[in-house]
Amino acid sequence: MQYQRSSALFESAQKVIPGGVNSPVRAFQAVGGTPIFVQKAKGAYLYDEDDNLLIDYISSWGPMILGHAFGPVIEAVKERADKGTSYGMPTELETQIAELAVQMIPNIDKIRMVNSGTEACMSAVRLARGFTQREKIIKFSGCYHGHSDAFLIQAGSGAVTFGAPNSPGVTQGTAKDTLLAHYNDLESVSQHFDQHPDQIAAIIVEPVAGNMGCIPPQAGFMEGLRKLCDNHHALLIFDEVMTGFRLAKGGAQETLRINADIMTYGKVLGGGLPVGAFAARAEIMNHLAPEGPVYQAGTLSGNPLAMAAGLAMLNHLNENPQVFTRLEDKTKTLERGMIDVLDPKGIPYQINRYGSMLSLHFTDQAVVDFKTAALGNNESFKKYFQGMLQQGIYLPPSAFESYFLNDALSYEDIDKTISALSTLMAKW
Repeated sequence: MQYQRSSALFESAQKVIPGGVNSPVRAFQAVGGTPIFVQKAKGAYLYDEDDNLLIDYISSWGPMILGHAFGPVIEAVKERADKGTSYGMPTELETQIAELAVQMIPNIDKIRMVNSGTEACMSAVRLARGFTQREKIIKFSGCYHGHSDAFLIQAGSGAVTFGAPNSPGVTQGTAKDTLLAHYNDLESVSQHFDQHPDQIAAIIVEPVAGNMGCIPPQAGFMEGLRKLCDNHHALLIFDEVMTGFRLAKGGAQETLRINADIMTYGKVLGGGLPVGAFAARAEIMNHLAPEGPVYQAGTLSGNPLAMAAGLAMLNHLNENPQVFTRLEDKTKTLERGMIDVLDPKGIPYQINRYGSMLSLHFTDQAVVDFKTAALGNNESFKKYFQGMLQQGIYLPPSAFESYFLNDALSYEDIDKTISALSTLMAKW
């Protein structure tokens, strides 16, 4: 495949946009080569500016669970756009989507709309601090909760040390209130509670990690987090920006059978438009302004176009729960096909899968946290990514990202993907 126009567009973009992209992973720095510029998408396919057709395995990083340009969503947006694009005032749509979300999600009474997953997670932590009257939070290395200052923290000398800023511009003052633990390691969490009694407001976690590849929780891990929070009167926050409405109607809470205290959402909830949300039982949500003292606001929160798209998406998922079964079956089919191709080659690899999320790691060690994910062979991943791209398969351009399958993918598409992998491995 040729990418002359994408190359030219990237060159132009770099002159006026930092790095030529508006989100760093799009720059292809982890895999080399030129970023692909998209002109349109439909169903399971991307059409780039060089008129190449690509089978899409990122689904806009999750939200296109029904495929690109899904008819009812597009029609809802078009119909709503004729009535105006923003009011900064309440609409009935906001109540309708909130009522539906409360019906679908276990263990919540109220939900508030925002504009992104980052904003949802930032607001959830503020609410947890206001509710508990405590300042510290625990997060996990490798879990991403948006680019709010409190979350851009990396591990220091160990899991029981204070975090250190992971980006210039994040202050030490902010970092000191974020404690780092290891995913799938309850002891690293327990030590924080022992060292900071009555100071920890909440644990925030991706219930199924998707930002160090797909890493499911090991048996007992989420149950252990729930118990630690209960014992220490802290709140458990599930960041379901990726998993919400993707793994099941009720997201990871439903599939894991664990009740969190606060949940954050995005991605699917907006039907592809910029939407985020956070939700909890009434006791917690009533601490938000204007009812309570915890302030949170946004002019574009509950934007009518975004609400129309999200309502159309959620209505379809609520009325067609077989979508989730189909997606999991397709992802299992892809996983089995990849194993059949890779096993005979003797190449060190691990495949992680949960529902319709999947990732391939070039390592001989089980990938259970950020440390083990980082052991993957980056050169092998680059070769894999570029080899699949040349055959029309668009994968996440980073070894630390999950695949997100969509319902528009056919079994023929999956067969083509497995065939492309077989062709690549024959030349490996």
